[in-house]
Amino acid sequence: MTPESYQLDDTDRRIVLALDDDPRVPTMMLAQRLGLARGTVQTRMERLATSGALRPNSSRVKPVSVGRGVSAMVSAELDQSHLNEAIEALRKIPEVLECVAPAGDTDLLIRAVAIDPDDLYRVSEEIRLCPGITRTSTSMILRDVIPYRTTELLKHLS
Repeated sequence: MTPESYQLDDTDRRIVLALDDDPRVPTMMLAQRLGLARGTVQTRMERLATSGALRPNSSRVKPVSVGRGVSAMVSAELDQSHLNEAIEALRKIPEVLECVAPAGDTDLLIRAVAIDPDDLYRVSEEIRLCPGITRTSTSMILRDVIPYRTTELLKHLS
């Protein structure tokens, strides 16, 4: 089962929202709070974990907490015949947090982090020098005004 094919139902959403409030709550207490059987909660949590529907726990770590307080969006144009090489090279840059392929003029949109503006220059250069990347444009993020979230979406679907 791929993350794209797994659909959370109302019970899954209730469990995930309760874990937002207290991610370390024991399964038995979670079951009691939600009025569900312990086995149901345990099975659902295992299915959520193994299905790939949940992001890894490390994605909850804020980059500033590991000394990477500067973040940027880097748009990259590339020679399409080298797309896979570019993606493989980007995977090897630890400061690259995510990379998406949007519609439009940009081939890849990359979220990267750095220690300071000078380090951001270094990271941007590493990205620019990846095989197949022909041009980049870097926009430093001044602040996150709505950070990545799904809580409101899950509440709306409930």
